[in-house]
Amino acid sequence: MEYIYAAMILHSAEKDINEENVKSIIEAAGIEADDARIKALIAALEDVDIDEAMETTAMAAAAPAAAPAAAEAVEEEAAAGLGALFG
Repeated sequence: MEYIYAAMILHSAEKDINEENVKSIIEAAGIEADDARIKALIAALEDVDIDEAMETTAMAAAAPAAAPAAAEAVEEEAAAGLGALFG
């Protein structure tokens, strides 16, 4: 996960996401960098729109928090509709 975080930090800082920069962040965090994992990360991110991926992830994370409120609103609407049936 720390390799992905390194890529996100680089992206947020508008720096190139490359092997050297990812390795620098990993080592700055006090973690021994695994060159194979870094190469795999760079290859995996080659065709990824990071902004879109982060937005999609943020929306998915927010959805469970909004679900109870949405369910309550639907329930209230249904109860109001039933009440109209029985005047």
